[in-house]
Amino acid sequence: MSRRESPPPPSPPPQLLGGQKEESEDRPERAEPLTDTEREIIQDTWGHVYKNCEDVGVSVLIRFFVNFPSAKQYFSQFQHMDDPEEMERSSQLRQHACRVMNAINTVVENLHDPEKVSSVLAVVGKAHAIKHKVEPMYFKILSGVILEVLSEEFPEFFPAEVQMVWTKLMVALYWHVTGAYTDVGWLKVSSSAV
Repeated sequence: MSRRESPPPPSPPPQLLGGQKEESEDRPERAEPLTDTEREIIQDTWGHVYKNCEDVGVSVLIRFFVNFPSAKQYFSQFQHMDDPEEMERSSQLRQHACRVMNAINTVVENLHDPEKVSSVLAVVGKAHAIKHKVEPMYFKILSGVILEVLSEEFPEFFPAEVQMVWTKLMVALYWHVTGAYTDVGWLKVSSSAV
């Protein structure tokens, strides 16, 4: 599919942070914790996804880069790629897809240990803020793309109620990552990325 034929960009899940404020002010005091049942749902559904983690990760990144090409500015190795088939063949994109999926896997495996989850996401957030200088809004966009791809590729495991639980997880991930941005002195969490 060429870029002209690409579907319109998906919207991030509504009210990912749950507030009514402007995006730059929209960071609640804390993310809502997952219940034991919600953790089990996430871990059960993730087991099905993670069996195909590389392919799922590649699908997520291709959709992310096709629908939000401005995200490629942070990836010198992907900037020149517009063709989804070329992206799919890229070993560098596959490697990055694996890193993304493995980070999510680490979070899912440690949902019982909030300190570990917070630590993992702080490392991710700080690296993207300090080293890569990625606008934090892209994490919100990527969360929406991940949810969209999972629900499309695994419809039997992602009915509406499971999607709501995963949305709650993505809100928590975004909250932790943007917290790391704040900790390192990132001045604004804006919506200019879209």
